[in-house]
Amino acid sequence: MRLWTLHPKYLDAKGLVALWREALLAQAVLAGKTRGYKHHPQLERFALDARPIAAIAQYLRAVHDESVKRGYGFDRRKIGRARFEKRISATRGQLKYEREHLLAKLRRRDPERHALLLGVASPSAHPLFRLCAGPVADWEVQR
Repeated sequence: MRLWTLHPKYLDAKGLVALWREALLAQAVLAGKTRGYKHHPQLERFALDARPIAAIAQYLRAVHDESVKRGYGFDRRKIGRARFEKRISATRGQLKYEREHLLAKLRRRDPERHALLLGVASPSAHPLFRLCAGPVADWEVQR
């Protein structure tokens, strides 16, 4: 499971579809509707919030918005209705790590998108996150 801190606009088609599926799974896990993945490290920043289901719903809305821009048919009705008006802190170190991780994936899968992301020195974060100084997150499994 990968719930990107990076803005979904940087993902290739395969990555955006995977993010949609994985974020829907995260929503089910946080809502207690599945047995697996309950302690997955990618869920930590959502689970730590007082309103984790609202937070993941807001995360999914931005993924859905990107899918609409690309003409994909993601079903918005699968997103929980709870609203989440605040933002979750994420570190610049995490964003930098994810940029490198995504670049490695794009190098193989989508050379054109790889070239575009290479040209972005300071990528945007997913709209749910507010960037602050700091290293890679403790929950990240670094490769």
